[in-house]
Amino acid sequence: MQDKIIEHLKTYRKTMIELSQLEELFSGQVTYEQFAAAVMSLVETGLLIPVRAGGSNRKSVPLYNIYRINKQELRNTLVEEIQRCQLLFHPSIKLHAYLTLPEEEWRRDLPWIKTIDLYLRQKGLPSVEATGPERSLELTGNEKWIDEQGGKSLLERLQLWELLKITGKPDPLMLAINPAVNAGQLHRHLIVENKATFYALLNPLKNSSWTSLIFGCGWKIVSNFSLAVPQLGLQGQAHRFYYFGDLDPEGINIWHSLNQKYPEVKPATPFYQALLAKPHSLGKANQQHHPAAIEAFCRHFPLAQQQLVEKLLHRGGYWPQEALNHEELAGIWEDPAWNS
Repeated sequence: MQDKIIEHLKTYRKTMIELSQLEELFSGQVTYEQFAAAVMSLVETGLLIPVRAGGSNRKSVPLYNIYRINKQELRNTLVEEIQRCQLLFHPSIKLHAYLTLPEEEWRRDLPWIKTIDLYLRQKGLPSVEATGPERSLELTGNEKWIDEQGGKSLLERLQLWELLKITGKPDPLMLAINPAVNAGQLHRHLIVENKATFYALLNPLKNSSWTSLIFGCGWKIVSNFSLAVPQLGLQGQAHRFYYFGDLDPEGINIWHSLNQKYPEVKPATPFYQALLAKPHSLGKANQQHHPAAIEAFCRHFPLAQQQLVEKLLHRGGYWPQEALNHEELAGIWEDPAWNS
């Protein structure tokens, strides 16, 4: 009850408040005696100061009709809260700026700070550079947060901007091109999340009908995919892009983020279906699950496989790309069904 009164006082602009306004916060939810005890406790702590000239309500437990709000004491409770959070959050997060900022800014930023703290505790500070959208996706699941929704100023306030190694331009796309490609044909491209799969498919590329093999490098593909067609020099021609990553929450999140920006990028379902025929592994329960991403991904599969993916992901199961060996990967890639 006291906490509810304190939260109201923090947002109350005036320096004095009437007893009736405090009573309205509870509107019959508590007894008068409980309410009176809470008010008297706040008087004892110095948060409320009775205005004796306003008189009392003359009830069995008398309360004054008007109280002065001790704004400085209220501020002290905020300072104590920020200091407690500083001890609890990742040591790279610096909260000193909030000691002098309005409480509204602290309340507004706190959910984001908690999200960043969770990321840092799970993954630590990054060792390689990333663009704003790429790092934004990693931190919050929203690629626009850093560049368009105030994330940069918050990271600077927390003294994290340089530590998070955020760069302005995406790295060039890493890809291999089939030398037998003919101009004017339908160009099909496979994006793979991991390096091992990229190298496993590198030799089969030249004997395939595919135009290119693209190394997604985890989340990097979301920021540098726009370079694919310009780097290939195939502007103005027909393209189909397929994505194949680990069948785990993060791999699905990467595809979904890419697909939201570029709807033409579809899951490479034959590869995933081959993974589903393999025994699953356990150990990805701590990855962030985005139900919308999993739902969008599963729509590309038959119902039984949708249910299998959803059930095992929920239990912490996953299938790494490496579950398919070189021969299996090459066999799937060379299947004529891709041409249909």
